[in-house]
Amino acid sequence: MIGVFDSGVGGLTVVREIFKKLPDYKIIYFGDTARTPYGTKSKETIIKYAREDAKFLLDHGAKIIVIACNTASAVAADILRKESGVPVFEVIMPAVRAALSATKKGKIGVIGTRATVSSGVYETMIKKDNQGIQVISQPCPLLVPLVEEAWLNQPETKKIVRKYLQPLKNQQIDTLILGCTHYPVLKNIIKSRIGKKVVLVDSAEEVVRELKEFLAKNSGVEKSLGKDGSHKFYVSDLTPQVPKIAEKLLGRVVKMEKVEVG
Repeated sequence: MIGVFDSGVGGLTVVREIFKKLPDYKIIYFGDTARTPYGTKSKETIIKYAREDAKFLLDHGAKIIVIACNTASAVAADILRKESGVPVFEVIMPAVRAALSATKKGKIGVIGTRATVSSGVYETMIKKDNQGIQVISQPCPLLVPLVEEAWLNQPETKKIVRKYLQPLKNQQIDTLILGCTHYPVLKNIIKSRIGKKVVLVDSAEEVVRELKEFLAKNSGVEKSLGKDGSHKFYVSDLTPQVPKIAEKLLGRVVKMEKVEVG
């Protein structure tokens, strides 16, 4: 199985892309809805949660892990690669590569949680071999809770998005990385507020593109994955909103099971 974990339901945007690009593969998903958001937590806590999430997936048969959480990707990806014993994909580097390919003016914006932005991981990776690129980062701490509460088209949400994006508009960015897998849920609002000329980089789309390329080149790993199209979805807290958001994101009804981790 392909194991996918996130701090909540936003990681289902990654699952949606797997459905599109790798439709035959079995998926096991864990959303840590009881402890979301990760972006407001300390580095030590995020690492602890990521280890527990990965262990849950491995214990349930995952042969690949996709960290569908920018915060956990920024803080814990290298640790999980060393400890898990399976291929680990994260959402940051695929988005960085896509943004560098897309930018024409060398002005890349990044929106993410406080933890992701404060880590400086996007700026570090973008400027590693491209010192001339300007990176303008903006923390958006309210967006994950708004998505988790399904406030997707509320006037308040639109006002908050506009306020967050204004500094990036002022800097005249030409490319914007959606540095959280919750944010594609708000893509239409973000696009209307940032402007049609700005290229949006969806980290969910990019990581699955790289996962597909990896499987095409690594037949041993590919053959270890189940392909009967059956999937399992687990969350650490099953609120009434979770199935509703899942259905909206995936375009289908899925059974969500509550479990405890840690």
